[in-house]
Amino acid sequence: MSKFAKIIPALVISASILLSGCGSKVEPEKNNSAQNTIQSTKPTDNQGSSTPVPQGNDTNARTATPKPSIDLSKVKPNETGKIMVVMFHNFVESFTPTKYDNGEYTTTFDEFRKLLQTLYDKNYRLVNVNDYLNNNISVPAGCIPMMFTFDDGTSGQFNLVEEGGKLVANKQSAVGIMEEFNKTHPDFGLKGTFYVNLGLGTFEGKGTVNERLKYLIDQGFEIGNHTLTHINLREVKTAEKVLQEVGGNHKKMLELVPDYKLGSLALPFGNATKDLQGYVAKGEFEGVSYENRAIMEVGWDPTYSPVSKKFNPLSTHRVRASGIKPVDTDLAWWLKNLSVGEQYVSDGDPNTVTVPKSREEAVDKNKLNGKQLVVY
Repeated sequence: MSKFAKIIPALVISASILLSGCGSKVEPEKNNSAQNTIQSTKPTDNQGSSTPVPQGNDTNARTATPKPSIDLSKVKPNETGKIMVVMFHNFVESFTPTKYDNGEYTTTFDEFRKLLQTLYDKNYRLVNVNDYLNNNISVPAGCIPMMFTFDDGTSGQFNLVEEGGKLVANKQSAVGIMEEFNKTHPDFGLKGTFYVNLGLGTFEGKGTVNERLKYLIDQGFEIGNHTLTHINLREVKTAEKVLQEVGGNHKKMLELVPDYKLGSLALPFGNATKDLQGYVAKGEFEGVSYENRAIMEVGWDPTYSPVSKKFNPLSTHRVRASGIKPVDTDLAWWLKNLSVGEQYVSDGDPNTVTVPKSREEAVDKNKLNGKQLVVY
């Protein structure tokens, strides 16, 4: 048998359709008929062998646990599709344009509230960057994963205030707004990655920097590297300076939150010197090693599925959040111009990667990470 099992499921024809999350799934019949479940095989081992799940009357045989199958004709999963990594910067109560800032990178709190509802209604669900890198995208069948990234560590993104004798997220901040939305839409996901410059002010407000970072981590958010002082890496001429900025920020994080490693980096200004890019990805500074598994660029288009042959996490494309001044290729533009069929649509099963037959050749089978490939 080949190393990666290919499963051709039959469409279910005799079950009632139940709405669940973003798509539809089929309720299995009580007799657990094989017609109502996707046939399964045991995941491959490290040597590349593949063992079928035993069938027949052998009482010692291991059998797959029957579970609901998605209705492929309705859900139409495509786990090789594009994924939007949204890039946020500033959040404000109100905004007045100046000659230095026309609002392209600034979002009002009210518009952010509206955006969350819009994304939810369009079946987007949040995942963290590490889940993406690990090919561990877990959203309901028919849903479309999306990542939120926040650059610069501004107080509009998040700051702490004292309430009832304890420190909590300011409700007039992006995090506070997401927390409130999560209370009524818990399946949307309370996730996001904050790319910070720990040599500058970080989420200024109540509490220490350690308390601010810990609050985000405890809520399920991630912290990423944005260099120590938001330096333009394209203008850096020496490896020593790159190590100081990238490695120094990583070292500072370990001092503030021991054992927490910054695993990805967002490029300030979207730039890096080509000759020194290797030091942006990994290196060592003052005895502390670092490695960025993903490097986020300044946004203009969606990125690739983690099982795509075009997947390159060291050049992760992002989509710029829609600011007060709209521009082409910002998030609002992509929401209008990117069809559902072009995007990653989940099959709802974290153990499988499901794609239409027409997209099978786009899958890099070396990136399945033990998951089973399902083709329909």
